[in-house]
Amino acid sequence: MRTVAVLGGGIGGLAASYYLCQSQQVTKVVVLEASSRWGGWLWSTRRPDGAVFEHGPRGIRPAGAVGRNTLNMVEDLGLGEELLPVPSSHVASQNRYLYVNQQLHKMPTGITGLLRTVPPFTRPLLFSIASEILVKKSENPDESVHSFVSRRFGKELADMAVDSLCRGVFAGDSRKLSVRSCFPPLFWAEQLRGSVVLGMLSSSAGDPAAGPGAAVAPGPLAQRAVRESWAQWSLKRGVQSLPESLTEYLRGSGRVQLHTDAAVKQIQPSASGWTVHLEDGVVSADHVISALPARALASALPSSCQPLVQQLQDIASVTVAVVNLEYEGSILPVQGFGHLVPSSEDQALLGVVYDSVPFPQHNRPDGLTTRVTVMMGGAWFHQLLGGAHPASQEQLLSRAVEAVRRHLGVTAEPSWSRVCLHRDCIPQYFLGHFGKVESMRHFIRTHELRLSLTGSSYDGVSVNDVVFSARTAARLLGTT
Repeated sequence: MRTVAVLGGGIGGLAASYYLCQSQQVTKVVVLEASSRWGGWLWSTRRPDGAVFEHGPRGIRPAGAVGRNTLNMVEDLGLGEELLPVPSSHVASQNRYLYVNQQLHKMPTGITGLLRTVPPFTRPLLFSIASEILVKKSENPDESVHSFVSRRFGKELADMAVDSLCRGVFAGDSRKLSVRSCFPPLFWAEQLRGSVVLGMLSSSAGDPAAGPGAAVAPGPLAQRAVRESWAQWSLKRGVQSLPESLTEYLRGSGRVQLHTDAAVKQIQPSASGWTVHLEDGVVSADHVISALPARALASALPSSCQPLVQQLQDIASVTVAVVNLEYEGSILPVQGFGHLVPSSEDQALLGVVYDSVPFPQHNRPDGLTTRVTVMMGGAWFHQLLGGAHPASQEQLLSRAVEAVRRHLGVTAEPSWSRVCLHRDCIPQYFLGHFGKVESMRHFIRTHELRLSLTGSSYDGVSVNDVVFSARTAARLLGTT
């Protein structure tokens, strides 16, 4: 007989609860969410006229074991008919752009693109790829993403493409982020084969689901994704449908209690496990799975966990401003997924996603419109948009509209807009992150704390990574 308290009702906490429902050892799950809504950063606006706008993650990749795992869960939840797949042959999958020197540049694709000199690069990328095989393997246990790519592929690729990629994925600074934690396949390819190119050609190194006993068999949806060569997918009513379906599943399970507006103030060890203190009561649990941001958990732990508290506090997060814009007509000068902006071009502006290209189904059904999303801030938010005089929503909207005008040549004003400020939404995996996480889990084991860590603070920031981390935490609990 076991009661598990799950702290946090984002996708990590909901997924952990979903997997706990599949364990015969768990009789009761209590999910505690501080806000008034479920789903965390998976947040969609559905307008009455049928348009859908994403304020957080939008497309989810089906690749690898973690991708298969999420699709298996989606299938089990009965969401198969709601899927909006984007194949790898789609223009949104083929065309991605960089905004460099005040111009849009299509990233090279295919063998032809690798053989030619394609601006903004000053030589064919094939030269960098071919010479990488000859670069000596590093013996360092970790390295910044920028240093790693500079060393193996050259500074130009690191300064433009990889700098921009880190801003698009992590809203972070490639000079501070850990290659081992942010891009494990690259790190392990070098470690195991002495070359990223050779390693990537020969194995799936770095897949967090590739460990012994953690294989994920593909269900029919995942098999279809391979058969149809999906690059990404969404849902007809937006990605918020995923946490909504999870909460519906949990309510129907008969084993889960769901509580919103239930901020965790403190958790204290007890004879049977933990006492979780809320503003208006306590919850007793045999085990706690925390899907809270690392620093939020740190503030709730007792002083007896001080070494763990300090390491949790060391995991920083960044704030991102997300501005959704809708324009009348077809306004894009190019077709593709969107464009990223290197920090050397504009530190405040991370990139622009052309939402209407991969998911036209989310457009307003009547009349031709174009939806785009502008991302700003990240690691540069406090310096450029926050601080003593933080930018107002009006100023953020103005900056976003101006970016669309300058980058895409759009002179029209948007017909609809929404500004969302996501504070501390993306954890930053700095150098040595993997060691901190290992140390935290070692502390938990050696002190026999009935506590599991899951969520984006530890094992990956993507939806797939968070769902798989939740699966791992729930299944490890079921075997103890």
